[in-house]
Amino acid sequence: MKYPPSLVALIRELSRLPGIGPKSAQRLAFHLFEQPREDIERLAGALLEAKRDLHVCPICFNITDADRCDVCADPTRDQNTVCVVEEPGDVIAIERSGEYRGLYHVLHGVLSPMNGVGPDKLHIKPLLPRVQEGMEVILATGTTVEGDATALYLQRLLEPLGAVVSRIAYGLPVGGALEYADEVTLGRALTGRQRVTKA
Repeated sequence: MKYPPSLVALIRELSRLPGIGPKSAQRLAFHLFEQPREDIERLAGALLEAKRDLHVCPICFNITDADRCDVCADPTRDQNTVCVVEEPGDVIAIERSGEYRGLYHVLHGVLSPMNGVGPDKLHIKPLLPRVQEGMEVILATGTTVEGDATALYLQRLLEPLGAVVSRIAYGLPVGGALEYADEVTLGRALTGRQRVTKA
């Protein structure tokens, strides 16, 4: 059985979204078809409005609808600390923790020579003028091969500028049992262990 051309086009467009394969796109298309017209119009309007109003912050490259993002515009943030992340979603995740009050810099990806992503394709160059001697730069890229390579590349660029470069800790999740941890996670947790201070 052949699908109508408009349904095929919808499935094709949905499958272009990250993490959405052909089967998921098909399920989404059928779900959307079953929704009231008003809901679909509201969704379409939200997509168009987001595309029209959102842009990257000219300072940190986070997503914003203002001249500068909320973090860059907030004078109470620690101006001597910059946390470098891969994607705008990482900013939201760190902010949810409530443990960080510094600034951010969003790379919009990681180094991946196999996929043709070199330093020139990331927002690395605009980071350099933001870094001053003695400033802490926290490298919060992922623990993938590409994330680690990006962190190492940034470390080599930033240390000669006099920055104090640190990497986020990684290892066991809170409440996790050792027996369920994989070898790499457990190894990194042991390598990154911290001395217990007196209470």
